[in-house]
Amino acid sequence: MSKSVLPEPSSSPPPATTSDRRRVAFATVVGTTVEWYDFFIYASAAALVFDQLFFAGLGANSTLVAFVTVGVSFLFRPLGAFLAGHFGDRYGRRRVLVLTLILMGAATTLVGVLPTFDQIGIAAPLLLILLRIVQGVSAGGEWGGAVLMAVEHAPPKRRGLYGASPQIGVPLGLLLASGVLALITLVLPDDAFLSWGWRIPFLLSVALIGVGHYVRRRVEESPVFKELAIRRERTRTPLVQLFRRHSGLVLVAALMFAGNNAVGYMTTGGYIQNYATDPQGPLGLDRGPVLWAVTASAATWLLSTWIAGAVSDRIGRRRTYMIGWLAQLAGVLALFPLVNTGDIGLLTLGLMILTIGLGLTYGPQASFYAELFPASIRFSGVSISYAIGAIIGGAFAPTIATALVSATGTTTSVMVYLAGMTVIGLIATLLLRDRTGIPLGPDHESEQAVSPLRFRKP
Repeated sequence: MSKSVLPEPSSSPPPATTSDRRRVAFATVVGTTVEWYDFFIYASAAALVFDQLFFAGLGANSTLVAFVTVGVSFLFRPLGAFLAGHFGDRYGRRRVLVLTLILMGAATTLVGVLPTFDQIGIAAPLLLILLRIVQGVSAGGEWGGAVLMAVEHAPPKRRGLYGASPQIGVPLGLLLASGVLALITLVLPDDAFLSWGWRIPFLLSVALIGVGHYVRRRVEESPVFKELAIRRERTRTPLVQLFRRHSGLVLVAALMFAGNNAVGYMTTGGYIQNYATDPQGPLGLDRGPVLWAVTASAATWLLSTWIAGAVSDRIGRRRTYMIGWLAQLAGVLALFPLVNTGDIGLLTLGLMILTIGLGLTYGPQASFYAELFPASIRFSGVSISYAIGAIIGGAFAPTIATALVSATGTTTSVMVYLAGMTVIGLIATLLLRDRTGIPLGPDHESEQAVSPLRFRKP
């Protein structure tokens, strides 16, 4: 690899203490929760109000276009991942995390003050899309840094548990976003919610971003990056090295995440919320109870994610994933039969069953990904694999689901699509070796550089 050739110093950074690890775990939970709250608030609003306020001029296509804007941000996640990976491998994980948090919060707050289509015409949806793109760039850079801060601080036998810290930020962000929206719909009548109430969750991001920024600034840099910096072994061109040596691994890792992400975006992307509450649709349920159902399922998702991270330390990442894919497939097959009953209790049950499998295929991901890539290009590897997987999986999952129902008149087609994505994730997992517990420091770079792909000889 292209690295500097300065002499290697004799000193090494002190190992992370238990207090350091707990502080980092707390900081990654808080930071990723804030980031994903911001991201999911947009998706929920797209499902509930943006079609009426920003895309009303498109008539029957307004809902489809609103969901397209949810997916557009994913196309810019690789840009965020490329930038964050490059600077994170060169200058540190912590700096990138602080920057992405501020960027996401600023974009979210500005959405809360945007004029609507009726006020400024076509400029309204264009500005909305621009801010969503900024969110996508930020989200693309956020995950890799949070994962490495958590996993690289963790003791080898507890990486899965510590690595679950940034992972639970996703269900916590969904729980917070859905809960805030549900409370607002409970307090405000529909006309007030549509007029100005929807803006409140976006404006709340200002306070949340302040908390997240304060917490993240107080944590220490990753010990692995500290040692790379001391040894002057930071790669000058991490992206070039990544794709030159590990392009196949990036693709397989991306497909593994895509299998989870496509299914997860049935709720995080707002599809179920829109499908269940659409007054012109087959169910026409009230907005409030559906949002409370999503909030309950986010709690189940959080719990299963945390448990999966801990379990992966005991039985291995790959084995935990395999159990998760089977559970996720069962959840996919049960989802729409329960949702289509029109009973809010059964809808809640369907979402909760689904999130058990989602948690089992998401909780071990941080540690699994971190153990796949060499230390000097690890930030680039995990960030870009994640971003590409998000494009293949969740980017347009709500849009695809909407188009499938429109074309076939039945949610069975959506079930087949989600089951297919789950099987793709399962196959991708089978193609990877389990590297649970592999040393992560720069002393073991040659061991880490051996391909974990099962169709390549070690």
